[in-house]
Amino acid sequence: MRLRLNHIGYIANKIALELYNASFVTLNVPLESLSKVAQEILESDTKKELAIDKKAQEIVEENQQEVDFIRADERRLFGLIKRQIANEEKFLLFWDDRYNALSHKILDTLIQKQYISFHISNNQVKNVIFKAIDSFAKMHDSIQDEVMQKIKNYKRKLLAGTDEYELIYEKLYDEELRKKGFL
Repeated sequence: MRLRLNHIGYIANKIALELYNASFVTLNVPLESLSKVAQEILESDTKKELAIDKKAQEIVEENQQEVDFIRADERRLFGLIKRQIANEEKFLLFWDDRYNALSHKILDTLIQKQYISFHISNNQVKNVIFKAIDSFAKMHDSIQDEVMQKIKNYKRKLLAGTDEYELIYEKLYDEELRKKGFL
């Protein structure tokens, strides 16, 4: 699952909650501080990917005439260009590798700032962070489906894209996240 800026807060909260609930981790700061560190790192990573997307899109658009002439599949071409730019910038696109690297970065920052302490291997704590990110990615689609089903069965019909629709969607989404332990 691709990380989106509007999901970052939920993932950061899940990371903080999972570290709080881990019996082998001692928090030296409030949960909000852990969440803030995770959020900053995840936002930075997501913004890097968006910048790579933008560069790839610009290249496709600059060469639009050639793309049309050879009848290339724009989505596939975009993906190839994005992969090349990501490789040049040493940005990980494969999710397991990326989540793992992000987990290490979050853990290293928390240790450096002395926000947490523990007496086990770093890898075990990193796995708690990794599982929090991965569980959100896996749960997101099912949560989204549940919210969409609730909106379809809503007492009055809502028009997608309206302010009312967005408010109700967000309320139901937050409710589902709470049920699943993300908030």
